[in-house]
Amino acid sequence: MRESKRQKILIITRNLPPLVGGMERLNWHMADELSKYADVRVIGPSGSAAQKPENVNISEAPLKPLPLFLITAFLKGLWTALRWRPNTILAGSGLTAPIAWILGKLAGARSAAYLHGFDITVDHAIYRRLWRPTFKRLDHVIVNSTPTKQLALDAGVNEAQLSIVFPGVSIPEAPQPAERIAEFRERHSLTAKKILLSVGRLTTRKGLREFVELSLPAVVNAEPDAMLVVVGEAPRNSLGAGIQTIESIQAAAAKAGVGANILFLGVITDPTELATAYEAADVHVFPVRHLPDDPEGFGMVAIEAAAHGLQTVAFETGGIVDAVRAGKSGGLATAENYIQLSDLVITALKTPAIPNQCRAFSRQFAWPEFNQQLQKALLSVPHKSDQLHEDK
Repeated sequence: MRESKRQKILIITRNLPPLVGGMERLNWHMADELSKYADVRVIGPSGSAAQKPENVNISEAPLKPLPLFLITAFLKGLWTALRWRPNTILAGSGLTAPIAWILGKLAGARSAAYLHGFDITVDHAIYRRLWRPTFKRLDHVIVNSTPTKQLALDAGVNEAQLSIVFPGVSIPEAPQPAERIAEFRERHSLTAKKILLSVGRLTTRKGLREFVELSLPAVVNAEPDAMLVVVGEAPRNSLGAGIQTIESIQAAAAKAGVGANILFLGVITDPTELATAYEAADVHVFPVRHLPDDPEGFGMVAIEAAAHGLQTVAFETGGIVDAVRAGKSGGLATAENYIQLSDLVITALKTPAIPNQCRAFSRQFAWPEFNQQLQKALLSVPHKSDQLHEDK
């Protein structure tokens, strides 16, 4: 019996570092994990080749303007697909799903896409008319959460085409040294403070301004030494996301009388520094709003927080229901119930979760588990190209 050859996978995505965000980290790790069992090539945005995974080849397309990225990605993808003959062409988001579908047809390869909630619900006439119909024509659709699966079904994707593969997380080998955590707190004047940590882009959906207005005053009233520490900034290159500026959040904090209880650290790209921020905090707050046209697909930062032993308090909306387990990795408030959210934060500050319990919850999302589920999803649908590749 002849040994099967390594799979060839071509990924096409605009979401990769140096862009910053959960989708960007996910696509980077997706390419990295797939390269452990397949030959992987990527068509990505300008600057992505400099930060590529070790065993992945990346060809770049201009990030802006968007039409130029799409045209260049299609042409480079076509050249690669016809010459390299991949088994699978995978779109890293709904944006590049039509390219994956067309190239799959032209190259005789499987076509697939990894979809987030917003990929399906985006309210744009051209996108809805031209992009969304391609989802149900793909050989396979991978979604990032249980709610996103339902959105895909509502969009006409057949359940037989669908797989849920939760985003992954890096599990720390050991906690950060106590000295490093103490230095972090001292450097940012946080010694003896109760730290509420927020990590992520400052978008309308993330709801930080509303949290500052409607929840933080009650938290500060109960815990005067509470500090909301914000890691992140308003996105500059994301598509379709409304933003909340630092200035607008600061103005809301001043109006609510909690201007002295908020600290902005900007984006932290150093993994050790970010790990220290997680482990220095007392609770991770994730006040994502329920916006039907802009759902939270999953909530990777909640899993990252759990991996560092930090509990998350969030609203029960979108894919957060998969990313936070009440009683194990944090607490969930009814969507838009800011009084309940405040109460959960106060309770978390007074009765901290057991770090080992949070870490245990996070392990089911470790990248090796993600890799295993992703392989299963991509290989679950046989394609006529497989025989062609075996015969060559």
